[in-house]
Amino acid sequence: MKAAVLYGQSDIRYEEIEMPKINDDEILVNVKATGVCGSDIPRVLGDVAHYYPIVLGHEFSGEVVEVGKRVRGISMGDRVTGAPLIPCHRCVDCVQGNYAQCKNYTFIGSRVFGSWAEYVKLPGINGVKLPEGVSYEQGAFFEPATVAFHGLFCMDFRGGSDVAIIGMGTIGLLVLQCARILGAKRIFAFDIDNDKLEVAREYGADICLNTRDEGFQEIIRQETNGRGFELVVEAAGVESTEKLSLEIASNKGKIMFIGTPSRDVSLTRREFENINRKELTIRGSWMSYSAPFPGKEWELTSYYFQKGRLDCDRLVDRVIPLGQISKAFEDLMSGKVKGKILLKP
Repeated sequence: MKAAVLYGQSDIRYEEIEMPKINDDEILVNVKATGVCGSDIPRVLGDVAHYYPIVLGHEFSGEVVEVGKRVRGISMGDRVTGAPLIPCHRCVDCVQGNYAQCKNYTFIGSRVFGSWAEYVKLPGINGVKLPEGVSYEQGAFFEPATVAFHGLFCMDFRGGSDVAIIGMGTIGLLVLQCARILGAKRIFAFDIDNDKLEVAREYGADICLNTRDEGFQEIIRQETNGRGFELVVEAAGVESTEKLSLEIASNKGKIMFIGTPSRDVSLTRREFENINRKELTIRGSWMSYSAPFPGKEWELTSYYFQKGRLDCDRLVDRVIPLGQISKAFEDLMSGKVKGKILLKP
């Protein structure tokens, strides 16, 4: 089969490799659409891949073409997406339903070969059927959408309150849609890119603020009567936005850090004191799983894509053949990519 194989930093080759061979508890999926995640970028352009050569890719959907004899609930020809985390299902964390905290896990597309290929194998329990009317392209967005739902659940999100979402990349725009589904009163979108803020407005953000514009903090004071935000979601993963989260949160506010920093973050004494003085509740979120595996995040994502209340059309920068992946990463390096890259093997 054809696959995009990473051999080293910025060394990705489209070539022929062996087909995966499934075990009795696994399924084989003919990949129809697969995405480039933000976490894939440092693996390709940097040096953080776990090993070489490796086939990356963990956001995908496709058609089941082989089923292990111990698999139940999945059949040949089913249209599925895949939950990429493979936990041990035996440790204390797994037994408690905290699969993302499993210390014995593996992961499709980072620790084992992933979906930047014509075929990918996965445990049958990780296969999630696509409902009628949901496209393969939408199926490739299930994993990031579940990340958005999971972050909101982790912060004990409740409808009826204003929420500030910082960072209008793929995850931030999906958090925006999920917050709207869960009943946010008003949604405030923050970014430094007016084009992204326009997409946020189209997805239902009530107020969009460019943090490079002078006076945006005064707008926050006016709109919140000087209190700040009870709920803040940080989805950019950079130092400036993480500090901004502490600044704009209200007294007794809740902050959810979904964004993963790629560099060290340091706080001044005064910045850290926001946590103490405001008595903030700060939570982190990691991946997208709950019991029973893979969790309600995946059920809700499936439901709301089918109902049309989750949308990914405006999140896509381009849909290209897998064989053009090297050019896509050249464009990423030069800043020409403004959204999700979807690959078609």
